[in-house]
Amino acid sequence: MPTSPIPVTLLTGFLGSGKTTLLNHLVRQPALARTLVIINEFGEVGLDHLLMSRVSDDTVVEMSSGCLCCTIRGDLVSTLKDAHWRFWRGGERQFDRVIIETTGLADPAPIIHTLMTVDALVRRYRLDGVVTTLDLTNAGDTLDTQPEALKQAAVADCLLLTKADLAEPGAASALEQRLHAINPAARRLRIHNGVVPPHALLGLGLFDPTQKTPDVARWLNEEAYREDADTQGGHDHSAHGHHEEHGHQQHPGHSGHHGYHGHHDHSSDHHAADHHHHHDLNRHDDQIRAFCVVIDRPLADSMLDAWLDLLLSLSGRDMLRIKGLLNLRGRPAPVVIHGVQHIFHPPVELPAWPSDDRRSRIVFITRDIPKETIEESLNAFIEVWQGPEPSAAL
Repeated sequence: MPTSPIPVTLLTGFLGSGKTTLLNHLVRQPALARTLVIINEFGEVGLDHLLMSRVSDDTVVEMSSGCLCCTIRGDLVSTLKDAHWRFWRGGERQFDRVIIETTGLADPAPIIHTLMTVDALVRRYRLDGVVTTLDLTNAGDTLDTQPEALKQAAVADCLLLTKADLAEPGAASALEQRLHAINPAARRLRIHNGVVPPHALLGLGLFDPTQKTPDVARWLNEEAYREDADTQGGHDHSAHGHHEEHGHQQHPGHSGHHGYHGHHDHSSDHHAADHHHHHDLNRHDDQIRAFCVVIDRPLADSMLDAWLDLLLSLSGRDMLRIKGLLNLRGRPAPVVIHGVQHIFHPPVELPAWPSDDRRSRIVFITRDIPKETIEESLNAFIEVWQGPEPSAAL
């Protein structure tokens, strides 16, 4: 058995955004020579498989039984569980890394949930990062009209902007500004013909095998959220990319799931795509909020559990991504949390604090949930659960 979990990169992006071109380039790089590639093509013809025909059959698994998010508890789990013996030669596992390429219509959340919660996978694999491709020639319209594409961008660790040579002048800068508002901490790269250095897409998760200790500062990247708040005058922002007011379309009632673990569900958001004048009045990312909450006091474990449980039960679908570095009472080292919607990865206690700053920091990407709502609920829980703040400095 391996001494550490195998890193998994989730490659997503809407239809025609360049995922296959990117993957064909990546799997031919020496740095990714020992990579197991799992591809999914929605439909009867495995087009992605045909385009990847030059890749050895021993390193490609095609899941053609339907949309990946619909078969998440079946094909993907069994494929990853069986990979250890299926790709085992001469007493050695033949891969050191996994790339999962999803269909462009796939919601990435259920795939992330599976990697976080299925015990057999948690022991063997770890999510190293979510990479999302966006076609600069039509990504703006896609984000306007396709909730799945917006979610793919919101949960990404790295955003790859493709087809810049075909885009109209200024389109790339406008899209980057918009993406910064949606997901300020994500790395953004413009690429041509799928060419990108492999190292730019690897090590995006909390644990980098080349480092002795986790790079928490890079993973959390709280400065990105604070810088964005500063440019907005200290207020929570609506990810506009300009200063016009837009109407906010409301979502139907939410039916979240309690606790850190639960089954996945498909969001039933309904959006309009009516363009008036020069913008969409119901543009989806007008509802996206990205912000960082800082807590000065050490938190009680039980209080944190109760607070997060309430948030997720009421608004789990709209908590698109949560990352946190926490100072918990009675623990000398910090605890890291990572959630996507209503599902959390088991908390990880780090060996030591990364700096002298002992405050808890939680970064959120939410839909229709402003920073003030999160802070008010947290302060209420702290006040009731832990009492008034002591006068002595922590």
